[in-house]
Amino acid sequence: MGCVPTKHAGRSLHSLDTREAVALAAETYFTVNEVEALHDLFRKISNLIIKNNLISKEEFHVALFRNKKKKNLFVDRVFDLFDQKRNGVIEFGEFVRSLSVFHPDAPEEQKVAFAFKLYDLRQTGFIERNELKEMVLALLDESDLDITTDAVEMIVDRTFDQADTKGDGRIDQEEWTAFAKDNPYVLRNMTLPYLKDITMVFPSFVVYSEISEADMAA
Repeated sequence: MGCVPTKHAGRSLHSLDTREAVALAAETYFTVNEVEALHDLFRKISNLIIKNNLISKEEFHVALFRNKKKKNLFVDRVFDLFDQKRNGVIEFGEFVRSLSVFHPDAPEEQKVAFAFKLYDLRQTGFIERNELKEMVLALLDESDLDITTDAVEMIVDRTFDQADTKGDGRIDQEEWTAFAKDNPYVLRNMTLPYLKDITMVFPSFVVYSEISEADMAA
């Protein structure tokens, strides 16, 4: 864990409490210093539209994606998973805990589980064929890739041929884990290298999908 910087007595109302920083560092793959850097970033994002220190879905779209406010299922699903309390906004603790999954040091099992939830649109514990198709279309849209309807159907069919090993027309967590292991591109956008040292690099925060046509054809 990093060292806790000394705080000045006249602290801002919205500054980060040292105990909260230490607690979040203990729960995640960030150091205390990195949690504090993320707090600065969180404050900037959360005050883009409404100055309330909570990230709304619109602020999330603008700041964390190249999405430019357009509706996209992929972006909405990521927001929903960050919004752990399901109250329509992202609080700082939710922001840090969710980003921790994208840390290079986070175990692959966490990344696989997060990606599974991303595709499990109806939250049934299974990825259905229509859910996979919806998400593939959303990822293609987010990546600005123009692929024919037939090609999308082929992607979905091939995925189910490989992943649905039980042949029941749906993909469970166990099947998804095995599929992700054999197809690393599935987790490509689940690791953000610059989170390794967020105190040294203050990037424009971009979490958009990096799926390419080559990946889709693999």
